[in-house]
Amino acid sequence: MDVMGDKATLLDTGRFAQPPDRDETGEAVEEARQRLAAEAGDVEAMSVLGAMLLRRGDLDGAEPQLRAATAAGDRAAANNLGVLLHQRGYAEDAAGWWRIAAVAGSAAAAHALGRYHRERGDEPAAEYWLRQSAEQGHALGAYALADLLEHRADVGAEQWMRAAAERGHREAAYRLARALDRKVVDSGEARADNGVIGAGGEEAEQWYRQAAARGHRRAALHLGAILEKRGQLKEAGRWYLTSAKDGEARAACALGFLLRDAGDTDSAAVWWLRAAQDGDGNAANALGALHAERGETQTAERWYRAAMDAGDVNGAYNLGLLCAEQGRTAQAEQWYRRAAYAGHREAANALAILLLQVGDAAGAQPWFSKAAEAGSVDAAFNLGILHAGRGTEDDDAAALRWYERAAAAGHTEAALQVAIARLRDGDERDAERHLRSAAGGGSAEAAYRLAVVLDARRPPAPAHELGEPTQEKSECEEWYERAASQGHRRAQVRVGMLAAARGDVVEAARWYREAAEAGSRNGAFNLGLLLAREGSEPEAAVWWARAADAGHGRAALRLALVYARGGELAEGQRWADRAVSLGPAEVSERAARLRDALREELSA
Repeated sequence: MDVMGDKATLLDTGRFAQPPDRDETGEAVEEARQRLAAEAGDVEAMSVLGAMLLRRGDLDGAEPQLRAATAAGDRAAANNLGVLLHQRGYAEDAAGWWRIAAVAGSAAAAHALGRYHRERGDEPAAEYWLRQSAEQGHALGAYALADLLEHRADVGAEQWMRAAAERGHREAAYRLARALDRKVVDSGEARADNGVIGAGGEEAEQWYRQAAARGHRRAALHLGAILEKRGQLKEAGRWYLTSAKDGEARAACALGFLLRDAGDTDSAAVWWLRAAQDGDGNAANALGALHAERGETQTAERWYRAAMDAGDVNGAYNLGLLCAEQGRTAQAEQWYRRAAYAGHREAANALAILLLQVGDAAGAQPWFSKAAEAGSVDAAFNLGILHAGRGTEDDDAAALRWYERAAAAGHTEAALQVAIARLRDGDERDAERHLRSAAGGGSAEAAYRLAVVLDARRPPAPAHELGEPTQEKSECEEWYERAASQGHRRAQVRVGMLAAARGDVVEAARWYREAAEAGSRNGAFNLGLLLAREGSEPEAAVWWARAADAGHGRAALRLALVYARGGELAEGQRWADRAVSLGPAEVSERAARLRDALREELSA
């Protein structure tokens, strides 16, 4: 039985005072003084002397003093005699003396007696005596009562945990904070994006702070996590450091991530090493990733294995990734399977992709399904692709369901696929909603398609002449530009056309040229038209040739006309032949007439 609570009780009675920071000489003097008084028959001195000797571990010296004081009716001595007997292994005898002291009003003895009964499974007796102790203001009694009630899921547990915390019990403060945290989660009270928390969260933070200030390392860890989420990284780092120095591996790991994010990877590695050596799998994974980035694959593999040995399934997943990067497919599959069987959803997705790559679509599908059902957004999208590739009506419906599931979780490409399906079904409103989501997520194709949808709704714009002042851009043009700036060639051509329609020749030429240089035949053709209109027909012919070589029939017809007007009839006939073969129909007809005319001219 721990005597700390009893010592505190003795000090709190005021029956004797212990000056702070007393040196050994002072202790010896005080002990001698109390011994003289005890030998003279002073009961209070017997009790104090017995407590001093008990605290020092001198059980043989303490026992006669405590027995003498107890016989004279001193309840503190009776309590401490119980502590002494408990330390000697006489639990039942100890309980007898605690009962005497507790009946006489000793809160410390009531606490000890309550713990004695709980250890023996007599919870009603334990609750009775712990309540007696708690109601007298004993912090340890309040904490022990709260622990008992919490074990029984009694609603009164929080009241006594709070009472113990308010009286300075650090474990009670920590557990109260954890209970308040759980209430916040259960009630759905969310932490705002800026880190502001509700009243329940604020109170939990206060108790974490009090427990941490009293040296509770897990409270310091949780306080650091709260501050980190709020963006108060400097203070979070201080609490992580405090907790880590006290031996909390998770705090050392968290401190490592803070240091890494601040750019100090060397210091981060030191704390990750400390945490990993204490069995923290997350830290071992972080070390593995650090060494993998440096190209030290053998060391990385060793740390990933250490993470796995520590029970962190991410270790097996990361080993799979490492092997896959090195082309060790069989080993990658082995590690992915190990992690996937342990419930790692991204490992299940990676395993399915690997199986798909080697042609085992039947083996891939169950793993995609398992990962998707476990919440992997990528797996849901991949499952959609797998079904869509089969081409049956049932598979198309299944693909759409999985795309919808991934899109609802924020997957950009899935939202695009849902939008395409909605457009195909004529549901333009829902298609627009998904296109906006995908475009907002960075999809150039979605931005282009959204612009097309909006463009179709616009009333016809009035005609403009080149050189006229530009007008304000519409929303659809803004989406075209967004797609164009992401390298979407059709969007670049469309932005060029809109700029030309506004009379902005320079802007039109810039976008046509960018599209053409990226391989767009329409961009090259339009750039040629623009240059020809500006009087640069030779340069226009260069771009038309590029467009025609890429299969643009109108560009080939334009070249045929250029060469015909320039007197190069054979070259004109060659491009006319090319235009006939490329089409479309009206181009083929015009090109055929031109070709025939050139042929007659050449044969004349």
